[in-house]
Amino acid sequence: MQEENFEKPQDNEVPENMLPVQENMTRPADPKSPFFIFNFNTLLGLILLVGLAVLYVLFFSRGKSSERPVPLNVQNASGKSLSVVFVNLDSLNNHYEFVKILRRDLESTGKKLQSEVLAEQAALEKEGAEFQRQVSANIISEEKAKIVYEQLMQKSSLLDQKKQRYTQQVADHEMNMNIQLVDSVTTFLRRFNRQYKFDYIMGYKSGGEILIANDTLDITKSVLNALNTEYQQRKK
Repeated sequence: MQEENFEKPQDNEVPENMLPVQENMTRPADPKSPFFIFNFNTLLGLILLVGLAVLYVLFFSRGKSSERPVPLNVQNASGKSLSVVFVNLDSLNNHYEFVKILRRDLESTGKKLQSEVLAEQAALEKEGAEFQRQVSANIISEEKAKIVYEQLMQKSSLLDQKKQRYTQQVADHEMNMNIQLVDSVTTFLRRFNRQYKFDYIMGYKSGGEILIANDTLDITKSVLNALNTEYQQRKK
């Protein structure tokens, strides 16, 4: 907020440029604009997909034999066969139960902080409107008007600081959740790679670095089933 020079008015009137009118007060947030931007679209790609980086990890599948247990093989430069599979990150993002919990938690935190800020902003704007009314009706002294004006400016500055602090708080919260999620998936894959010993487990997503993926290499369904099963067991 910009501070304004206060000059002594004549006839016990406060100059108009001293009033904390709406352009000087903090504007209400557009209800259509979120307090923070929440996006998990590249969440799992942080570790699973970085320039086609290879995770020496595994795939675990419990239960029925209807799921593909063996990946297709390709030949490397030495003529040795390599086992290559991929996980669809978009599907993991949409159907992994742990992601849904993290998303709800983050959204709840953001809405709570947003509501607090909007309530304080509305109260401040109400005070500013009342101050302007009193000045216009000439029912407040020059000395009192100056004090109230300075108080309103201070409150507005503090509110701006709170908005910045809360925005950073939500960003930090999201980062911590990303770390939890990536650790959950990569730890799971590494642990079960002892059984299948895939050479490459790629991360595939729409618009990602892998442009085309053969569906016969897709182990997403099996990975999702195992991840959600483990997550439910941990909750018990």
